[in-house]
Amino acid sequence: MTAPAMTAPLRFLSIASLVALCTVAAPALAQTNPKGTAPAPTVSTPLVIPPQYVIGADDVMSVVFWKDKDLSADVTVRPDGMISLPLLNEVRAAGLTPSQLKDRIAEEARNYVQDPTVTVEVKAINSRKVYITGGVRKAGPYPLSGSMRVLQLIAIAGGLDDYANRQKIVIYRSEDGRQVSFKFNYKEVLNQKHLEQNIELKPGDTVAVP
Repeated sequence: MTAPAMTAPLRFLSIASLVALCTVAAPALAQTNPKGTAPAPTVSTPLVIPPQYVIGADDVMSVVFWKDKDLSADVTVRPDGMISLPLLNEVRAAGLTPSQLKDRIAEEARNYVQDPTVTVEVKAINSRKVYITGGVRKAGPYPLSGSMRVLQLIAIAGGLDDYANRQKIVIYRSEDGRQVSFKFNYKEVLNQKHLEQNIELKPGDTVAVP
């Protein structure tokens, strides 16, 4: 007759222990839950340097002198085409390739450093832009980081608006100090006619949509 009286406390202790165990285990389970894990770190894509790239205003360069951190710096090309470096002060960068800028900096640094070893890395290209204006949904400047054609720029600008003249689009370009223009018929290109109109854009080009 004593057995039932003894089993009740044992059952009570067993349930309490189970509750305590679940309470302790819950945080550990939450930590191993994939939904509770921290998001994976963002992987940045490497900067692609366009062929025949030359440095321009607003581009960001990293100039590194081997074994001389005092001369090294990250610099932004000013609107006048110059950069400012420790000790060397003003150096013209605009219009040069990164390799040419490296040689120029090394040449000027020889006045202060024996056999300087310099590297120039392009951190950001902000000087290469194309422009689109008129009957598009998002007119304005757009970065030209790689190859882009007229149809692509129109798409990036949100497409043509309802009142755009699709047959009389013009691309304006400056070549050797003179202004040249190219016609672009949106309807023809969409219908795969005269695809040569869909030219590759160059830095400074302006696409005008009437």
